[in-house]
Amino acid sequence: MATTFVLFIFLVSVPSILCNSEGNALHVLRTRLSDPNNVLQSWDPTLVNPCTWFHVTCNNENSVTRLELYRNNIDGKIPKELGKLKNLISLDLYNNKFEGRIPKSLAKLKSLRFLRLNDNNLSGPIPRKLAKLTNLKVFDVSNNNLCGTIPVDGPFANFPIKSFENNRLNGPELKGLVPYDFGC
Repeated sequence: MATTFVLFIFLVSVPSILCNSEGNALHVLRTRLSDPNNVLQSWDPTLVNPCTWFHVTCNNENSVTRLELYRNNIDGKIPKELGKLKNLISLDLYNNKFEGRIPKSLAKLKSLRFLRLNDNNLSGPIPRKLAKLTNLKVFDVSNNNLCGTIPVDGPFANFPIKSFENNRLNGPELKGLVPYDFGC
């Protein structure tokens, strides 16, 4: 009888453990950002899961599938913890003031189809590991301060040049747009 009760408690708690880890990852994002418009005010880490937070969409299993924080004047670095959002389909952080490097941990987001990081202050190279995101349909890093060479393998070969414009990037498909390789 005691074993059955323990098993029941374990099975009931498994979904909330998943959601709490996703909520924790998003809470890390919130704590590292400057949010002058207070758009993240609903992000309460004491809730069971983040599915009730503004700018967060979840699936039927209460797992985060969309994070849409575009055009909010948010400032800060994109934390590596976002790589824990295993069911994320869309990550839209464009038109903010995000800075620093694109985390390599985003390559863990195997379900990701839309990654829009354009119009920020991101710097450094595009992580080569992102080429492993074979489901990626939209990728936009234009209007940042990225540098180095554009990966030409994986899904990157299919993205339009405008997805990479106004950076310090170089690549075979950018001949004429970038006069020389700025390096990083």
